Amino acid sequence: MSVDHERPTGTDRPTLNDVAAVAGVSAATVSRVINGYPHVRPQVRAAVQNAIRQTGYTPNNAARSLVTRRTDTIALVVSESESHISAEPFFAALTRGASRAISATDRHLMLLMAHSAEERERLERYLLGGHVDGAVLVSLHGLDPLPGTLLTAGVPVAVAGRPLGDPDVPYADVDNRGGAEQAVAHLLATGRRQIATITARQDMSSGIDRLRGFRDALQAAGIRPLLPLIADGGMGQEEAQQAMAGLLETMPDLDAVFVASDVMALGALHALREAGAPVPDDVAVVGFDDSVLAAHTDPPLTTVRQPVEELGGALVQLLDAQIQGKAVESPVILPTELVIRAST
Repeated sequence: MSVDHERPTGTDRPTLNDVAAVAGVSAATVSRVINGYPHVRPQVRAAVQNAIRQTGYTPNNAARSLVTRRTDTIALVVSESESHISAEPFFAALTRGASRAISATDRHLMLLMAHSAEERERLERYLLGGHVDGAVLVSLHGLDPLPGTLLTAGVPVAVAGRPLGDPDVPYADVDNRGGAEQAVAHLLATGRRQIATITARQDMSSGIDRLRGFRDALQAAGIRPLLPLIADGGMGQEEAQQAMAGLLETMPDLDAVFVASDVMALGALHALREAGAPVPDDVAVVGFDDSVLAAHTDPPLTTVRQPVEELGGALVQLLDAQIQGKAVESPVILPTELVIRAST
């Protein structure tokens, strides 16, 4: 359901898209200005207001009222396959945090998963159909249009992680870049110099920022990051195990690896064990998450702790403020912490 998204047949009434074209912004940004979202940048707000005056646009209040009905339900939308969700402790921790935060309200939390194109289409229709008061969007990939589509229709949204497509969408995240930099700085402090990384997917801000943090730490130490020391681990244990084996073949003298998640670090540890490279004597390993896995690997994993349950709570608070028409402070960036164990 889109508010003023289409021009009514037989009229010359300006649409929200007309305003967006004149202002040079997205329709979602125009909607946020019209609905009074406080986190829109002043220069963007001024451009939209000027475009509204130029076009003579007036909001369709009747259409907007269709999305202001309360259902007392918030959707937690995860854009991943069920197998990946079940294998990755991050999602369970985020859901616990969101559930704890929503228990303080009179609302309910509904978990929705969508991976295929057909599932996404059905999900979008459901969210736009007035069945929820708002949506927390988790694990967005690339320039996903869903946040902008929902906001344009007047559906409150909070995104887990920095959205790549629209910087004005309300979001909460952890300090992925700083955490990765701290992890690599620790490896450097222990005397390691041939440091590799196994990256998470680069169509997500978390993967991008953790790779940036890796590079930041090396550059600060005067070390040029070498392309052969950067391997794509996808998002799973098996892919990371293959990536680690490839790194050992390419750079047999490497002495440390920063892995962008604990699940992938488990795969790296398996590959090192199979190659007869003891950890940490030959190769030190640092992960990211401090999930339940980290303390039980062999050896126990040094990792970057991210406050995932707190992130879930922050997302619900962001969404609740929008639903109640309160000021929204976005982005919310939570700190990370290095946890040193026996793998370094």
